Amino acid sequence: MSEVNTITTEELSRKLEQGGDFHFWNVLTDEYFHGELIPGSHRVPLDQIGREAAAMKLEKDALIITYCGGPQCPQSMLAAKKLIELGYTNVTAYEGGLEEWKDAGHEIVKLEQSASA
Repeated sequence: MSEVNTITTEELSRKLEQGGDFHFWNVLTDEYFHGELIPGSHRVPLDQIGREAAAMKLEKDALIITYCGGPQCPQSMLAAKKLIELGYTNVTAYEGGLEEWKDAGHEIVKLEQSASA
């Protein structure tokens, strides 16, 4: 299995400023997701990652960056490894996650929690 690439907070900030064609996913499962996203990202929970990637019909070489709650959270790396197992070849994990992003003074987006169950 390929090694998972990683990205730092500074590198991610530059990447988001530059834009481009990539997928940026908050992979926190429902248990740990509290409505916070890094701007430009979408929520694709770890336990749904294979199904969601297939539904999006992503090219196998599409750049996908995963993140979760922070350095103590394993979900970004688990998601990246799962994507590699599924045949995706350009996967990067942002292990700093929401914690390091906020600590660096960057903004986050708060999602409205759905009232329906």
